[in-house]
Amino acid sequence: MKRYSLVRVGSLLITKAAVSGPAGTKVLNLLVDTGSTYTIAALEALEAIGCSPADRREHVRIVTGSGYIVAPLVKVPRFQCLGDQIQGFKIVAHTLPPESAVDGLLGMDFLQKCKAIINTGAGTVDVV
Repeated sequence: MKRYSLVRVGSLLITKAAVSGPAGTKVLNLLVDTGSTYTIAALEALEAIGCSPADRREHVRIVTGSGYIVAPLVKVPRFQCLGDQIQGFKIVAHTLPPESAVDGLLGMDFLQKCKAIINTGAGTVDVV
């Protein structure tokens, strides 16, 4: 088991992830969100690595603070986070508010794959 420290911003926990595509790699600050089914990244971040959501055929319906939306599901060549690397990981592309302190959400799709155990008090996550 490997332990990773998360960055605490108020009551929120944030971690870094790297997403790679044909045009390069981008490091993202992701909010650890056990209430999110999917990992979500800012549209601009995915476009910057050459994985434009504009031509995607696969979409998912998600609940946001303002209601339901349908968002593109983008398969990225490589996603790295919490010491784990996944080839062909699917990320929901979504426009985030400009005042957002993060580049997206680290959802349960990834957290379950790496068998994450989150300690909110200590601000750590253990990966099995």
